[in-house]
Amino acid sequence: MPDLVVIFRTQSDVEASIVRGLLEANGVPSVVASDVPHNLFPMNVSGLGEVRISVRMTDADEARHIIAGHRTELTTGQLVRLRDEFETLQTAVGYRFRDRGLLEHAMTHTSRANEDVSGGVVDNESLEFLGDAVLGFIVADLLFREFPECDEGEKSKMKAMLVSTTTLARVAERLQLGDHLLLGRGEEKTGGRRKQALLADGCEALIAAIYLDGGIEQARAFVVHELAGSIDDMRRDGVTGQDYKSALQELVQAGNRPLPEYRVVGTLGPDHQKRFDVEVVVAGEALARATGSSKKEAEQEAARLALSRFR
Repeated sequence: MPDLVVIFRTQSDVEASIVRGLLEANGVPSVVASDVPHNLFPMNVSGLGEVRISVRMTDADEARHIIAGHRTELTTGQLVRLRDEFETLQTAVGYRFRDRGLLEHAMTHTSRANEDVSGGVVDNESLEFLGDAVLGFIVADLLFREFPECDEGEKSKMKAMLVSTTTLARVAERLQLGDHLLLGRGEEKTGGRRKQALLADGCEALIAAIYLDGGIEQARAFVVHELAGSIDDMRRDGVTGQDYKSALQELVQAGNRPLPEYRVVGTLGPDHQKRFDVEVVVAGEALARATGSSKKEAEQEAARLALSRFR
C-alpha cells in the first residue's frame, strides 16, 4: 500500500483492532504495525510497545473523521478510549476480563482475520472449539444434578437443545454480542451481526475466553445464568422442552387454517458445517424464517418465531 500515513497510535491490541474494524467497515483499508510480536491470544500491550494504524494518504482525512465519530465525550469533557466499547459487553456478560485481549480474540470472526494483510490477527475458531467442549461439560454436569430422575436419552435431548445454535444465538442476542463482533467487510455488508450461526459461534468463543481468563467456575456461573430460563422452560413444559411445531399446528387448526408447510429456502456453509435456511408457510403466507444446523432445528425455530406473531 503506497504513500502510507500513520493516523492512529495506541498501546492496546484491543483498541487497534476496534479502530481497524471501524475503518474496514467503512471501506478504508489499513495496515497495522506493532513494536510487539502478536501471540496466539492477543494481549493488551500497554507499557510494552506501540501499535500503529496506517492508511493511504488520500484516505487519511476520512479515516480520522471515522475515528473521531466513534469517540464519546463525557459531560466532564473526558474522552472515552475506543477500547472501552467492550465495557458494555463485559457488563452484559457479568464478568470483567483480566486479559481483555482474550475478549477481542473471542469476537474476531475468520472473515476479519482473512482480510488482515499483516497476519497479526487470529480468528476465534480455536476458541469456538474449546468453548463447545466447555459448554458441553457444564451443561452435562448441570443436567446430571438438576434432573436426576431423567434417563440418559432424555438428558441427551435436553443437552442438544441447550447447546443448539438456536439457544446460543438467543443468548448472544440478549447480550447484544453481535454489536461487538469484529467482522470482515464482506460479512459486515451481508448482515453478519444478525446471523444466528455467527452469534452462536461467538457465544461459544466467549465461553472459552471466560474459562481461560477466570477458570471453570466463572464459565459455569455465566452458562448457568444464561441458560436458567431454558432450564425453567424444560421443567414447565416437560424434559424435552416445548415442541413449537406441534403448538403451531394446533393453533392454525383451531383457526380452521391449513397445516403449516416448512420449506428449505437455502443452505449455508460447507458440507461438514451445513446450515439450513427454512421458512414456515400457512395458507400461502410466509410467517417466519430461521436457520439451524439441521432441518429439524431450523423448523422448530421457525415455528417458535411464527407462534410469537400470534401472542
